[in-house]
Amino acid sequence: MIIDSHCHLDHFSAEDQAEIVTRAERAGVARMVTIGTRLHQAPVQKAIAERFSQVWCTVGVHPQQSGENDIPSVADIVATADHPRVIGIGESGLDYFYDKAPRDVQQESFRRHIRAAREAGLPLCIHARDADEDVARILAEEQRAGGSFAFLLHCFSSGRGLAEAALAMGGYLSFSGIVTFPKSEENRAIARDVPLDRLLVETDSPFLAPVPLRGKRCEPAYTVHTARVLAEVKGVAEAEMARITTENFHRLYAKAA
Repeated sequence: MIIDSHCHLDHFSAEDQAEIVTRAERAGVARMVTIGTRLHQAPVQKAIAERFSQVWCTVGVHPQQSGENDIPSVADIVATADHPRVIGIGESGLDYFYDKAPRDVQQESFRRHIRAAREAGLPLCIHARDADEDVARILAEEQRAGGSFAFLLHCFSSGRGLAEAALAMGGYLSFSGIVTFPKSEENRAIARDVPLDRLLVETDSPFLAPVPLRGKRCEPAYTVHTARVLAEVKGVAEAEMARITTENFHRLYAKAA
């Protein structure tokens, strides 16, 4: 079994969702997590997770959307996560590539999500793009101030410095179809050095379809292609990579059952 640790099923129609879940199961992707990007849309994520036993969800505010409304309080985030199918907080983090929200707003939202994850006892799914230094700094500051918390850098495409900082703080890294792209030598080199017990796989669908499906609308079934490349990079069998990443997922997302 393979688990797609990060997808966006709310980007698909209800009819498509049913077909996507079926295709994923046929491909060996038996479970998946649909990720929240706006807190007021959390009911949508919860409804998808309630509809399909194969799906869990997270709730939170994506950094690109963090300037659309007032930053939710820690208490509001924690309360929204109080649902049996919600297994994590996020995605939150920093995105300086698009800069769709002021950076101070992104940073404050990120800190509140970290504190909510700690209070709720749930892992935080982190989006990091062109903001490696600030992501590492805020993670370290929040850990020193309030204690450790579980977190995952999703769709990892940052530099080695952030990877090493995150691992040193007990974090996990998840790799997407990016790791399969011909020009992603650095991404594969970083994946090669991530300890096997800190590694997850994902699609980030409907984005970033892996080789050999570049250009197509991505979906959870395609996680198998990323897992195959990661197995090659790590020098293990595909079945072993599936076992390892599934065990890691359940260790991180302990509420998932």
